[in-house]
This record gives sequence, structure tokens and C-alpha cells, in this order.
Amino acid sequence: MKRTDTQHIATLAHIPINNDQDKDLTAAFNETLETIKTLQEVKVGGVEPTHQVTGLENVYREDEVHKDTMFTQDQALKNAHRTYQGFIVVPRILEK
Repeated sequence: MKRTDTQHIATLAHIPINNDQDKDLTAAFNETLETIKTLQEVKVGGVEPTHQVTGLENVYREDEVHKDTMFTQDQALKNAHRTYQGFIVVPRILEK
């Protein structure tokens, strides 16, 4: 990966970086890519996938509504800075 690639990624992520950070990030990206390349070369044919190793299992419960702890819509909207037709309005964070 070249430094121009790192600068492009930083621009897409809206992360301002200086030249020193650019150099360090490029080196870190290249190290990560080398690690991935090494992992791709490992022969794993016939190896059973391991999804978890602790032996723990999920504990499920019934999905129950507890009306005594629910907000009414008016209560939920009470502290909102802006609302529109029963919804909370938040500032837009995406430009494109």
C-alpha cells in the first residue's frame, strides 16, 4: 500500500492525518496486509471450524413486555431537542 492510498482512506473516513501519521499508518496497513497474506497461505483443508471454545451456551428468555417500566410516547419525546410527527429529530451526520 502506498501513502496515497492511506491518504485516500483517511479522506473517506474524514480522519485528518499529518505526514508522520500518514507514514505510520501506511506501515501499519502494510503490516496488516502481510499478516493477512500469511494467513491466506495456511493450509486449513479438512479442519473443522471453531465457532467458540468456552462451552458456554446462550441463555434465552421469553420476550415479555413490562408495561410498568415503559415510557409513553410523550415521556420518550419530552427531553428531545427536536421532534417531528412523534419522532426524535437528530442532526444529519452523512454529507453524501
